[in-house]
Amino acid sequence: PVVADRGAGSYVWSTDGRKHLDFACGIGVLSTGHCHPRVVKAIQEQAAQIIMAQQNIFPASRPMVDLLQRLDRIMPPQLTSHFFCNSGAEAVENAMKIARNYTGKQNIIAFDGAYHGRTYGAMSLTTSKTVYRQTFGPFPSGVVTAPYPYCLHCKTRQARQCCGGPLESLEWMLKTHSAPSETAAIILEPILGEGGFLTPPPGFLGALRALCDKHGMLLIFDEVQCGVGRTGKWWGHQHLTDPDVLLFAKGIASGVPFAGVSAKPQLYDKMSAGMMGGTYGGSAIGCAAAAATIDVVTEEGLLQNAAERGQQLAAGLLKLGEKYPIADVRGRGLMLAAEFGEPQPGGGIAARPHTAADLAHAAGQRGLLLLGAGARETIRFLPPLNVSEGEVEEGLAIFEQCLE
Repeated sequence: PVVADRGAGSYVWSTDGRKHLDFACGIGVLSTGHCHPRVVKAIQEQAAQIIMAQQNIFPASRPMVDLLQRLDRIMPPQLTSHFFCNSGAEAVENAMKIARNYTGKQNIIAFDGAYHGRTYGAMSLTTSKTVYRQTFGPFPSGVVTAPYPYCLHCKTRQARQCCGGPLESLEWMLKTHSAPSETAAIILEPILGEGGFLTPPPGFLGALRALCDKHGMLLIFDEVQCGVGRTGKWWGHQHLTDPDVLLFAKGIASGVPFAGVSAKPQLYDKMSAGMMGGTYGGSAIGCAAAAATIDVVTEEGLLQNAAERGQQLAAGLLKLGEKYPIADVRGRGLMLAAEFGEPQPGGGIAARPHTAADLAHAAGQRGLLLLGAGARETIRFLPPLNVSEGEVEEGLAIFEQCLE
């Protein structure tokens, strides 16, 4: 019913002439908005220079060198080696290979509610919704799933102070499901994305870092959705602790397919030639778009804008929660979610089924693009990082109409 025609900034126009405020942004891909002039110019100029400089034939291209120089400035200092590929799922699969090769151990621990992709290896780690896995099994072996803190629905309900149950369960799993001597890595999103935009409770990621150090396991952060300025910092983990491996995609190139695996150099040193690769990895146009994106985020103050507009959006959602059954507003920066629900007679919190889908549909009819998140009734907000104060107010006003 809607055919996209063109986009500019925070808006998309469809072929019927309607204007849509985009708070989905290609599922968080359009970090600099639609068709940012500097990104468009970088793509156009690169397309006229060289389109394909295959990485096995040319170990580097000029735009790749430009990108590497920028990554040196924004990556955690311990992550100095990079592998470029095409998608978040591809980055995840290569991270699994790195972890197993480096440690000599086979098992990977992921978390309930995680989304790491839909290719077979990545899908074995994904549990945000059954639709991503149903009818496709059996899956590759060597994956163990641990509980993730979901404090809103925890039976102890200690007002955002974690009861410690998930960490205790993880420690128990290392005794009953996957011995440390068989566990290569723990992988998780610093902010759970498709699983509902859950932020970990204080101390949780630090405890995982200590556990990995204790048992010789790698800590892998999947920053595909929460990275590249989305939370008001370059990386979602910067609020908390440091990884051994960091995965990025989505917003890094403002809509051009591009992804990467950044890691401590000793992890790559153990790889033999030919163990990792891909025809289109490190594409010249992708590198140019990524370098331009980093420049825009840096030079146009988009980290600060993401933090400030995120506070504005969160405050507006909390105010709406005084009138409508919003059970929780959570996230960081411009990665925010509102979960719906009300206390139930038998205990717990629940919402009418299909609330999120109905709201997303109502928003689409009123010119606001929104997405659900997770298996519960949750709406997520992913505006471009350069969204304006007025556009946030416009989005909140339309969302209130939908709630009504």
